[in-house]
Amino acid sequence: MEKSNITYSFPVPSVSEFFKRYGLGLVMVASYFGSGSVFIASSAGVRYGYTLLWAVVGAVLLGFMAQDMSARLGIHGDSLAAFAREKLGSTLATAIMILLAVGCVAWTLELTAAVGKGIVILLGLESIGWQPFAYLTGLAAIVIGILGYDAVEKIMVTMMMALLIAYVFVAGASSPDLVAAASGFVPSLEAAGAVTLAVSILGTTALWPNFFLESQLVKEKGWTDRTDIPTMRRDLAIGYAVGGITTIAIVVAAAAVLRPAGYDQLETFLTPGRALASILGEWATVLFLVGTLAAAFNSIIPIMWAPAYMIPTALGESYADSTRAFRLIYVGGVALGSLSPLVNQYFGLSVIDMIILFPAYNGVVGLPITALLLFWAVNDRSAMDDHTNNWKLNVLNSALILLAVYSAWAAGQSVVDAILTGGL
Repeated sequence: MEKSNITYSFPVPSVSEFFKRYGLGLVMVASYFGSGSVFIASSAGVRYGYTLLWAVVGAVLLGFMAQDMSARLGIHGDSLAAFAREKLGSTLATAIMILLAVGCVAWTLELTAAVGKGIVILLGLESIGWQPFAYLTGLAAIVIGILGYDAVEKIMVTMMMALLIAYVFVAGASSPDLVAAASGFVPSLEAAGAVTLAVSILGTTALWPNFFLESQLVKEKGWTDRTDIPTMRRDLAIGYAVGGITTIAIVVAAAAVLRPAGYDQLETFLTPGRALASILGEWATVLFLVGTLAAAFNSIIPIMWAPAYMIPTALGESYADSTRAFRLIYVGGVALGSLSPLVNQYFGLSVIDMIILFPAYNGVVGLPITALLLFWAVNDRSAMDDHTNNWKLNVLNSALILLAVYSAWAAGQSVVDAILTGGL
């Protein structure tokens, strides 16, 4: 019997095919996954072991829902900034966008400070100080951020995948209790303080600049009608799965290694890396700290892209597609965000103060405004035509509104007072 020469193959998408279809979801995840997220996840593991892993899953679902709303607005209607201009008028919309942009600059201040501080600790350059490296971080972000969306997407996706591998490797080496970890996915709050930390885990994923960016950047991926929604949702699923697994790995490593070693709180976002060295070896410190610095740097670019899209769009259609306006606002915003050493000098805020307070300021000011605006947009028939939210989606999306309002009510006054009076 003659042997058949037929061969069977299963097509595996090439890297170029992957980036053609996907990648935006990972950019959105990279923007929220900064030094604050690492600190919060590490704190959860140290203070409460595995018991808040369920909150990570909740955060992934919340982030997915928020980004899905934003993407559908961009596909069926226009960007969130364009919606604000249409409904509120150019003057009021521009004023709101500038107010929100202040929050983006504040975020960039803490991120440049975090990267600068991390570099001097990692390289043993405390005698030089973190301030020069904060300026250099801003300069590097300016250079990369103006390369164009396609180039930046590839850089950020690569870094996010590297973070996933690094933190999962550290978590695996920590030999976690798998039974206890599995029980952590069942919702429970063993202490009053766990409520606040659970809200922080949920809130760090609801990064309001992403609501503007996703609605703006869907067109960069060629997603323009309802047939593209399944692809968009697969993209978000990939991105938030990577972000969720990475966060879980950090919680697990902290719970498995630092909590049994007697740690009950963390002084800085760098403490976990230093503490891991005494138990797992110096390699764990380097891997953890490099990952943390990469995460912080990764966040700067998309966060400062947001006002560079928002403000020109709010000003009017003649500015909305201006590359010059985009670059001027982006470069100017990152330059201001590089002045974290001056904030340290004149406002008396330490790096840790900035890491905690500036994201909290955004949760108090930026998140409620943007969440309400987005909720309005996806329920507006003139913007969404026949694709507005149904009642089931509105029930789910209301969780984001409630979280935003609760955060503003619970922490607003204390956050502003701390910023104006020299820190925590």
